[in-house]
Amino acid sequence: MGRVAGVARSTSPRHSARWAGPESGQVYEIGLRSRFRGVTVRQGLVWQGPAGWAEWSPFLDYAPREAGTWLRAAIESAEIGWPDTVRTVVPVNCTIPAVEAEVAYAMAAKSGCTTAKIKVAERGQAFADDLARVEAVRQALGPTGRVRIDANGAWDVDTARAAIRQLARFDLEYVEQPCSAVEELAELRRRLAREGIDVLIAADESIRRSGDPYRVAQLGAADVVVLKVQPLGGVRACLQIAERIGLPVVVSSALETSVGIRAGLALAAALPELPYACGLNTVALLTDDLAESPLIASEGYLPVGDVVIDPLRLSASAAPLDVEQEWRVRLREVRHAMAEVHHG
Repeated sequence: MGRVAGVARSTSPRHSARWAGPESGQVYEIGLRSRFRGVTVRQGLVWQGPAGWAEWSPFLDYAPREAGTWLRAAIESAEIGWPDTVRTVVPVNCTIPAVEAEVAYAMAAKSGCTTAKIKVAERGQAFADDLARVEAVRQALGPTGRVRIDANGAWDVDTARAAIRQLARFDLEYVEQPCSAVEELAELRRRLAREGIDVLIAADESIRRSGDPYRVAQLGAADVVVLKVQPLGGVRACLQIAERIGLPVVVSSALETSVGIRAGLALAAALPELPYACGLNTVALLTDDLAESPLIASEGYLPVGDVVIDPLRLSASAAPLDVEQEWRVRLREVRHAMAEVHHG
């Protein structure tokens, strides 16, 4: 089998006829083992540039300008490469979708990770389902394991307060994005503090979709911030946020293949401090991958190194023609939106 490897680092872009950019890439479609945030398949565009492989995979609900931020991150991966690193392995959590408690227990137990992030507040499910799922994962990890939950902004302040009061008995490491608005997160933190509920709040969507990630710190809305490379415009953009925001950071994925996860690892490996396990172990949620050795954690860690693309897997993951055409149109729309911003 042939091997196609990306270069780990490049100091500057190099252009030649060989590197045609995202327009030359392949659109992939890979299934998910369980429904995750309402989707059952993952789609995106991958291509090879002078510095290595890149993935552009904004979810379909992202408008062209927002998806353009994701494209800037991918172009950085393909044409510039990664900054210097300070670590060769990255601690990661396992991610537990909104599955039944028995399934959640099994996923956490076999993951090899000592930290788990559990999805809660899934549409169509009851809070009792969340309680059972979190309890099952706590049992699987034991008393020394770390358990964090992610509500994806689904709760209002009152609902979040009531839910956290009950879930706090499972010794939560933090609650990620319990409410959608930054002001709601700030109010929730105040209420929890007044009631003596010692649970940290992490901001995800309030960082990557707010337009102003620094409002989280300015309003005292979170204890931890979650950084995702594609939604925030690249590794270097994330490093700038981490330096300026003044809060501990967690690096997480946008449910990418190993190509996209490699960019997340580049960020995690470059951060001066990494106090929390990262949410980069999500390739395990996919039914397949594009790499010869998919980036799935061993004993709770991922190595920082090149991703070698498997040509057979790349071919097998090719999206149907109609999906490919939709992504080509989307790429043109995003390019147009980016040009308007540049010339505006």
